[in-house]
Amino acid sequence: MERCSGALEEAADGARQQERHYQLLSALQGLVKELPSSFQQRLSYTTLSDLALALLDGTVFEIVQGLLEIQHLTEKSLYNQRLRLQNEHRVLRQALRQKHQEAQQACRPHNLHVLQAAQQRELEAVEHRIREEQRAMDQKIVLELDRKVADQQSTLEKAGVAGFYVTTNPQELTLQMNLLELIRKLQQRGRQAGKVAL
Repeated sequence: MERCSGALEEAADGARQQERHYQLLSALQGLVKELPSSFQQRLSYTTLSDLALALLDGTVFEIVQGLLEIQHLTEKSLYNQRLRLQNEHRVLRQALRQKHQEAQQACRPHNLHVLQAAQQRELEAVEHRIREEQRAMDQKIVLELDRKVADQQSTLEKAGVAGFYVTTNPQELTLQMNLLELIRKLQQRGRQAGKVAL
């Protein structure tokens, strides 16, 4: 008798999972219609069905939320690093201006042209250094963000989320961003309903 009852429970679980899959798939198909037609064409029924299967137990929603939080923390950290560098440069410029003004005030008039030429060269060298440091910081930021994207792609690929793999192809990246947006919209719908359900 217990075997029969267990089989009935498994069948009921399977039916609930199948119903949930259809709900997610239907919701995804509705959300895809909001995307540009060029991306709609790239999201086949199979891809959407596989995505719906990956979303069934809610784990992918948690992974996406975690990745989003990590991304926000990384962006905030990089932004603060860039702000610190800009503030250092502002202080450096102010100190240089102050130094130049003091030197000009102490300078004898007949040496002023020589001093101003030297100061101009010093100013140009400092401005060149500042530009190079800003360029290096911007490159560091881009590389760090590219690494984060690759980490996110790898994590989602390992979680079995359809359409995710490590790539730098702009079209594929845009498609993956659209897939993430679909997942987030489903997640928001689930929160509005009080659970990760439609």
